[in-house]
Amino acid sequence: MSENKRISNLYQSIYNGNPWLEVTLAHTLENVNAEQAYRKINPNLNTIWEIVNHLIQWRRNILNRMQGETVVTPDHNYFVPILDPSEAAWEQSLQSLAKSQEAWNAFFEDFDDADLAKIYINNGHTYYEHIHGIIQHDVYHLGQIVILKKLL
Repeated sequence: MSENKRISNLYQSIYNGNPWLEVTLAHTLENVNAEQAYRKINPNLNTIWEIVNHLIQWRRNILNRMQGETVVTPDHNYFVPILDPSEAAWEQSLQSLAKSQEAWNAFFEDFDDADLAKIYINNGHTYYEHIHGIIQHDVYHLGQIVILKKLL
């Protein structure tokens, strides 16, 4: 099996597969409603919804880098307040997360293992580091979401 396929399987398992950590983004979020996702547990913590939107934007950021784009990360680091706390807006965020997963799955279909050694010019990190970094980023924030969900 190619390295690309192994990485793709890992990323897919964290979203909605059977990872060794036994929790996935999709399963963790499936019974969270808009009110719960919007609820601020502590003024110093992000909400579940803010974290989900942050994940979506970082997934797009790194995917764009892997497709050769130069991306400037905004100062707010993709943590922005939720302006529309409706159920429809929450559903839109969940759909955007699912679409970001589909975009990554499509990317991996045509990705060549040789490209893992390519360097992203803006920071000197390899594509391999970026791809594993976004996986680690998802898992880090998944842990936060799991804790916040338990506190609801």
